[in-house]
Amino acid sequence: MEAGRALVAMADARAGSAGILPGMTLADARALLPDIVVRPADPAGDAAMLAKLADWCGRYTPWTASEGEGGIWLDITGCAHLAGGEAALLADLVFHLEKFGFATQAGCADTPGAAWAAARFLAAVQRPASGGIAILPPGGQRVALAPLPVVALRIGAADAAELDRLGLRRIDDLYPLPRAALARRFGESVGRRLDQALGRCDEPLSPRRPVPRHLVRLAFPEPVIDQPAIAAALARLLPPLCRGLEAEGLGARRLVLAFYRVDGTMRELSIGTARPNRDPDALLRLFVPQIEQIDSGFGIETVTLAASIAEPLSALQMVIGHTQPALQPDPQLDRPPNPVIAEGAALPLPQIASSSDSGDLSNLLDRLGNRLGFEQLRRLAPRESYSAERAQQRVAANAPAAMPGWWRDRPRPLRLLGQPMPVSVSVDHEGEPVALHRGEGAQPIAAVEGPERIAPEWWRPAVEGDRPPRDYWRIEDEDGGRFWLCREQGGEARWLLHGLFA
Repeated sequence: MEAGRALVAMADARAGSAGILPGMTLADARALLPDIVVRPADPAGDAAMLAKLADWCGRYTPWTASEGEGGIWLDITGCAHLAGGEAALLADLVFHLEKFGFATQAGCADTPGAAWAAARFLAAVQRPASGGIAILPPGGQRVALAPLPVVALRIGAADAAELDRLGLRRIDDLYPLPRAALARRFGESVGRRLDQALGRCDEPLSPRRPVPRHLVRLAFPEPVIDQPAIAAALARLLPPLCRGLEAEGLGARRLVLAFYRVDGTMRELSIGTARPNRDPDALLRLFVPQIEQIDSGFGIETVTLAASIAEPLSALQMVIGHTQPALQPDPQLDRPPNPVIAEGAALPLPQIASSSDSGDLSNLLDRLGNRLGFEQLRRLAPRESYSAERAQQRVAANAPAAMPGWWRDRPRPLRLLGQPMPVSVSVDHEGEPVALHRGEGAQPIAAVEGPERIAPEWWRPAVEGDRPPRDYWRIEDEDGGRFWLCREQGGEARWLLHGLFA
């Protein structure tokens, strides 16, 4: 797809008819057209506008990218049917961009190189009949590109001039040439561009944003501006998105709601969760406070909802954490075709349960985190350290909760004492604890596991408070009490109580 610049489109057409060409000096241009209007170039502004347009094109496909010469890449694989097919999608795209004031040409093909040539060359030729749209049939790029000039392969100006000097002016002139001879004369660039356009080799392109695996879309028959319609649309988008996550055993950690406005701009709302979540009601409650602050502009035409971050979520977690019944599924959103909802003014705001209905701590963290910022909430998380004092750290409430693998074999107590407490312990001939002295009596030890030697981390600079090497035991007395005992090494060996298990 090609988009021209709105402010210079008419001047460019008039300049071209007067014989002014790109690269001509200003003095020569004024000699041909004395009343030419000159504006300073703004490459940074052009690039920013092109990036905004690429984001706006996300209403058609999540895979978009800006192209350096005033174009935008769109990968519409699997998306065209949502707009009624490739022709309908491109027609709607060209219509909107021209309504914004951009002279637009669009091309569609199996390969990026063929689509680039179709947009810049074939669409211009076919504009009177096709409205500036060129769609190549599947596998038809070889025939369609044959009559085009070699510059349509995106080769350098020097290579194009040299090919023209040799009489190789059309792309089909290159078809019968031996590849080795072409490479000796022009290097690999010409042959590679030809192969990319014909689909003989891949041409990787990177989207502007990571493409979410789970995304749902809803288009309005008429632009809407009222919050009840937006909330109703979100209530219809969440169940199918959550069902898609459930099918893969995932839960959302971050959701992005994008609004595509009629003025060609896009706005986004995002929420995060402290734990993976796919409860539509709980996620809807997190969005509602932000929906109240939406600026709809002149109206919103399309909304998309994507799970930009998703993590594994087992069915057991959902059973424990579920407090509200899920929203009823919408059969129209179970199918890929684009659903349409009624006019926004007639849609009521969905009923939202109060926070008192949920006793789940994670729901409270989600509400606080999205209101105050998750960076303001802290929780303890495991740290990759064998040292008991350094085995935890404060992290944001929504930070990934990864449990070190070695914790399964080396369990740690639920409560760690700030300062190990000296205790009296009786040991057998092998030095293993057999009784714990508390008060005037001795409590026999019913079970014991250990020892586990924990020494200072040699790769970390020594700091004040580092403990000498210790041998730790996990013990259980006859009353069921479970303790974490250690004996320091070196000097006067002594026994310490360092933690209590649940």
